[in-house]
Amino acid sequence: MHTTDIVSIAKKTLEIEISELEKLKNRIDGDFVKAVEKIHAATGKLIVVGIGKSAHVANKMVATLNSTGTPSQFLHASEAIHGDLGVIQKQDVVLCISNSGNSPEIVSLVPYLKDYSSFLIGMTGNKSSKLAEFSDLILDTYVDVEACPIKLAPTSSTTVQMALGDALAISLMELNNFQANDFAKFHPGGSLGKNLISKVDDFLSSQKPEVSENDSVKDVIISISSSRHGITVVTDNENIIGVITDGDLRRMLMNEIDISKVSAKDIMSINPKTVERNSLAKDAMKILKDNNIGQLVVTEDGKYFGIIDLHKLLEEGIN
Repeated sequence: MHTTDIVSIAKKTLEIEISELEKLKNRIDGDFVKAVEKIHAATGKLIVVGIGKSAHVANKMVATLNSTGTPSQFLHASEAIHGDLGVIQKQDVVLCISNSGNSPEIVSLVPYLKDYSSFLIGMTGNKSSKLAEFSDLILDTYVDVEACPIKLAPTSSTTVQMALGDALAISLMELNNFQANDFAKFHPGGSLGKNLISKVDDFLSSQKPEVSENDSVKDVIISISSSRHGITVVTDNENIIGVITDGDLRRMLMNEIDISKVSAKDIMSINPKTVERNSLAKDAMKILKDNNIGQLVVTEDGKYFGIIDLHKLLEEGIN
């Protein structure tokens, strides 16, 4: 098979799925609105049920819903009829996903899903199925054709299910006025959460190199060498006058001057870039990147407070 043939197959697959998504978009109507409103108004959680490929879709849907402010739980259809129905409470809404709507497990399960919950939503491609019959509301995920060349493997149908799940999640997210800070609360351990809520103070160096403007070159060298950052801050009563880097020292030593007569104020760079300790860490990273520097002076109410390092932020996933 030639490269052009592979590219053609891939494009054809995407064309089919895009076409089915366009049809889905045109079917969004009052039933979708009612489903969103029922889930939003529920005093319990949303239980998402599936089996086979639809179970994988349901798991992803639950993950998206939980991370965007809609408490949800996955329930595998085959496990449900062997004891796991106990997770459903009367105040819960159930969303059951099945393309055919007539899988044996689904047929056995749907009467109980309806009885045990406050509302049953069926997401199916078959509006004449047993799932559709028992559902209080149907979300139509019918597809004309699967992208699979033998028309058997769920491809277009699962893409449509996934997309409709995202549409539900985003609609509920908007209704709940779910903001970036809310999202970060559910992602505290990942780079997403860190970028949204972490402060400069969280990554502050334990070292605070500092000299006064009249200190000697020897004092400057000792101060820079005492930390791993290659920089020291020139201060006057915690007011920042300038900074000296190891690069500044090297450039000074390349000149033919009497270093015994040189003090910190003679080699410092004035007006260094700074960031307040309560600023977001991602804002500090932007300053570092924009100015192509490795360290940033941290302040508190304009006074020298410490150092934050580019490599530390990178290690912690701040970007």
